[in-house]
Amino acid sequence: MVDPDVVPMANKLAVECLAVQKEIGEDRLFMKVGDVLGASSQTLEEAFLTAIRTRMAEIQGRDFLVKQLKAHRATQAE
Repeated sequence: MVDPDVVPMANKLAVECLAVQKEIGEDRLFMKVGDVLGASSQTLEEAFLTAIRTRMAEIQGRDFLVKQLKAHRATQAE
């Protein structure tokens, strides 16, 4: 059974990591953080990577929607 504190910790770390990644311009920083976590806790590493992936997927999904809406509006303006 997973410690119930693991998921909130992983989520918080994921949010912080994405903010640092954006600020420093290193889009693979999360992999390094995952390696650090994996050295001491595979459970936290897995939860963190899941949290990162879902957040990154959401960002990509939102970016896609913005592009689709821009393209649609551009064709409507013509």
